[in-house]
Amino acid sequence: MNQLYPLKFHPILKDKIWGGNKLKVDLHREGASDKCGESWDISDLEDNISEVKNGFLAKNNLNELVEIYMGDIVGDKVYEKYGNQFPILIKFIDATDKLSLQVHPNDELALELHNCPGKTEMWYVVDHEPGAELICGFKQKVNKEIYLQHLKNNSLTEILNTQKIQKGDVFFLPAGRIHAIGAGMLILEIEQSSDITYRIFDWNRTDDSGKPRPIHTDQALKAMDFNIPENYKTNYPVVLNKTTNIVDCPYFFTNILHFDHSVEKDYNLIDSFVIYIAVEGNFKIKYEGGEDSEVRKGECILIPAVIKNLILEPVDSAKLIEVYIK
Repeated sequence: MNQLYPLKFHPILKDKIWGGNKLKVDLHREGASDKCGESWDISDLEDNISEVKNGFLAKNNLNELVEIYMGDIVGDKVYEKYGNQFPILIKFIDATDKLSLQVHPNDELALELHNCPGKTEMWYVVDHEPGAELICGFKQKVNKEIYLQHLKNNSLTEILNTQKIQKGDVFFLPAGRIHAIGAGMLILEIEQSSDITYRIFDWNRTDDSGKPRPIHTDQALKAMDFNIPENYKTNYPVVLNKTTNIVDCPYFFTNILHFDHSVEKDYNLIDSFVIYIAVEGNFKIKYEGGEDSEVRKGECILIPAVIKNLILEPVDSAKLIEVYIK
């Protein structure tokens, strides 16, 4: 059997009523339209399974690779827990208009209602227009009755937490937290491998045929978490040429690395695949016995769990997000 190597995938592009042209223009997604809202870069969801585009495994899909290579691709402990289902979904979102107000179920509710995992996720702000803002959680103590009253009166924005954003901002969204991406944002989204979304309010929009999109009031109420954390935005340090942690949760562990010279990576203590996502600049991956791989801004690459030692070399300087299962 040939040696595994860093894997790139063909993005799965999705047009949206709120989509734009940044995925085509800024992130160089071939075939993207001027209404492309999402690029699913690593996905193992049914009907949206990523296909390899580089090396001898080209044209094989992610699910097939996990089935064949098992722990060699994802790590033995990860395979033991998730089986053939790759556990993480990586996507970029270009919003020229605000997305619907929504919430995602936790594992327990998603299993009960949909027989699938729930959806905890995080956002990394890649870029944004001046004045862009998003909605994340409630700004005051709210219970079910207050929430429903505001929903009925079309006044939910009065109780929601709206935040101005900056490039590099991170927001962690555990299942149950109400949220909406705002207009003028280019977002990296890292999440559980799930596509269950309960739409609460869609700003009175209609689709191309003039019909409003479905609303999931009852399911959203079951999923809603009314707790208010100390901070909605995740604060983290960026230290040049040093990997620092952003999010540590049971579903994914994410770090950031801003580097302007070679950095060695040793994954011998990590029993997991690793994903790199270039959010600024370009870099090269070097490892013993394999060909170099170049990763450009906006690209994702999957490092199989059997590759334990790497050297990352920036072209000038680069910034990447590192993802694995802890």
